[in-house]
Amino acid sequence: MKATLLRAIVPVAFMFTLISCSSSDSTEATSAARPQLIQDYDYNSDELQLADLINEHRVSLGLNPLQLVNHVSYKSEEHNAYMISRHVVNHDLFAERSENIIEVLGAVKVNENVAYNFVSSSSALNAWLNSPGHKANIEGSFTHFGISIRVEETTGKKYYTNIFIKK
Repeated sequence: MKATLLRAIVPVAFMFTLISCSSSDSTEATSAARPQLIQDYDYNSDELQLADLINEHRVSLGLNPLQLVNHVSYKSEEHNAYMISRHVVNHDLFAERSENIIEVLGAVKVNENVAYNFVSSSSALNAWLNSPGHKANIEGSFTHFGISIRVEETTGKKYYTNIFIKK
């Protein structure tokens, strides 16, 4: 009797398991895993000033000005939040930021500059221009960029992330 009941329950339980996983659930999970385009970003005056300074420098060399992209600025802001939360200045998780930008925006090249504790946008830019690697990014063959400058509330020190992309 127990064996007969067990034989009847097992196939029913198996069918219930198969039916309970609908295709709409897997579609939602797949779409949630895909990175989404961030369209809104509220630039502060320091960020806009730095963008202008970078483009003025590029144009003075005969290079194309770069177009600000909100999604790239958002990814820059995420990195500033990461650095502030850990009290470090680094390029941690750059591969993930780069992959996101490549997937979402179709970029073919992504580079990044970071800085810390510069009082003004112009002082951060001057420091980058005096560093061969950072200068190469600023003067590189890019088409778009994103900028974030955030202040760490307890110290008042600024964190800068500037991501350059080529589409």
